[in-house]
Amino acid sequence: MDYEALTHAGFGGAPDVSDPKVLAWLIRRHGLEMSHLSRGSHIGSVFSVAEIIAVLYTGVLHVDPRDPKMPDRDRMILSKGHAGSAVYAALAERGFFPVEQLKTHYADGSILSGHVSHKGVPGVEVSTGSLGHGLPVATGMALGAKMDGETWRVYTVMGDGECDEGSVWEAALQANQFGLDNLIVTIDYNHMQSLFTVADTLALEPFEDKWRAFGWNVIRTDGHDTEALRAAYARACANRGTGHPTVIIADTVKGKGVSFMENDILWHYRTPQGEEYEAALKELEALRP
Repeated sequence: MDYEALTHAGFGGAPDVSDPKVLAWLIRRHGLEMSHLSRGSHIGSVFSVAEIIAVLYTGVLHVDPRDPKMPDRDRMILSKGHAGSAVYAALAERGFFPVEQLKTHYADGSILSGHVSHKGVPGVEVSTGSLGHGLPVATGMALGAKMDGETWRVYTVMGDGECDEGSVWEAALQANQFGLDNLIVTIDYNHMQSLFTVADTLALEPFEDKWRAFGWNVIRTDGHDTEALRAAYARACANRGTGHPTVIIADTVKGKGVSFMENDILWHYRTPQGEEYEAALKELEALRP
């Protein structure tokens, strides 16, 4: 069985990837398969961000797989680049490149590197992986769009752990200073980073208050509820004209969708093999939309 048939098996035809619930499931299914085949890591992060990425690529982002570089496209930056397979999966399912290509993830010579890369990958704006870089780049893009009178927006998906970085808060100050209401940030707030919880590493709370103090429009929502996320992005887009950037703090669960991965920091780096892979696959199949 080829890769696409393997990952699409059970849909009784082509899956409806315009449905964010279907796309989120496929992001998890592809993420599991890519991590298994490549023996790569960060599957917990892929699972926590699945609905966020799915909602963005099903009606929020103004992008076109037939013309990935169209000048008026929205720009999307995955600042938490280690969850790159989630974006690769979404792009493939939305037609930016063949789904079959996902099986080359992390392979020697593949364009689909472990951390998300723009080199040769249609739909990816910038390579990321060194945390704290995505928001500064997005801020520069949004400022450039403002200066040129462009109407496109810049979207950035960040991890909570990278909010330890000073570059994040410097960019946050600049975004408000320059009135970048064309900038929308989403934070995948799964409360875990690297080897510990966020609270035990460098506590972020009161998180909403910090962003408000920096002049941002703040929205908090359930990061696994696709309808709540859609509503949050609608509110963020309606914020245009206020002169303030928007941050959506999306509460999520590390490893969401597989019981033994949920809230277990081991799955930040662990790769699913053997019985663990089979058990994870069984649980995901039970959640098929």
